Amino acid sequence: MIDHLRSQILFSILLLLACGLADAQDRSSWTEPFPPHRIAGNLYYVGSRDLASYLITTPEGHVLINSSLEESVPLIRASVEKLGFKFKDIRILLISHAHSDHCAGSAEIVKQTGAKYFVIEQDADAVENGGAKKARVGKGDYTQFPAAKVDRRLKDGEEVKLGDAVLVAHLTPGHTPGCTTWTMKVMDAGKPLNAVIIGSPNVNPGYLLVGNKNYPGIATDYEKTFRVLKALPVDLFLGAHGGYYGMEAKHALIGTSATNPFIDPAGYLRYVTDREDAFLAEWEKQKKAQ
Repeated sequence: MIDHLRSQILFSILLLLACGLADAQDRSSWTEPFPPHRIAGNLYYVGSRDLASYLITTPEGHVLINSSLEESVPLIRASVEKLGFKFKDIRILLISHAHSDHCAGSAEIVKQTGAKYFVIEQDADAVENGGAKKARVGKGDYTQFPAAKVDRRLKDGEEVKLGDAVLVAHLTPGHTPGCTTWTMKVMDAGKPLNAVIIGSPNVNPGYLLVGNKNYPGIATDYEKTFRVLKALPVDLFLGAHGGYYGMEAKHALIGTSATNPFIDPAGYLRYVTDREDAFLAEWEKQKKAQ
């Protein structure tokens, strides 16, 4: 029994070290600037090469989805201004979920713009508390970030309106209890398109799907997420990370054909199916280990 516990502890340490190394390599793309661009209609990309932030513009001000890291704020601001919009015209700030790579910059953006911060109720406490009480891995863990006041706690299915823009918050939990997938209709060349910005369906390394005392319903929540994602109408496939939807490759195709490269319902279904398969495989693996 003792040997088994030692093996489990050693395996966990090696896993965390391996994940930390891979994460350090991947994170360079989190802060690397990327050309801001129009996706369709009044929906724009203003994030880095991988951390996705979206600007929805209206005559009454703008909505920003995802503040990303603390060091991302100048990058996001520069992207907004490069597109010809004023950063201070951001009236509402939304996020995909309460992890540092999507919300650590929120307090600073609210300070600079005076925007109202809307967060789905299941993640609102984490946002106001600065995330986890203790780091899961170590200093700088993605579950810790600067705290920020939430002005409105959203419910599943609630609409956020500004000017002529209407966004809908879909609770897609598991990755965090309040992981949110945003949808909106975008008018592009006179045609309405359904935009879906996936929060995250991923099971991060170290996530406990079985016997998780801090989040007992995590596996059931993931099941809900995949039901929701598969039921959404989609034309524009987007996500909290550019890598979810092949942002770089699609951006390279802008202007090369009459078809908008971000219109990709087939790619959306492939991605969701792949992530569901990965979740089910990990869940089964953990159940067998129990």
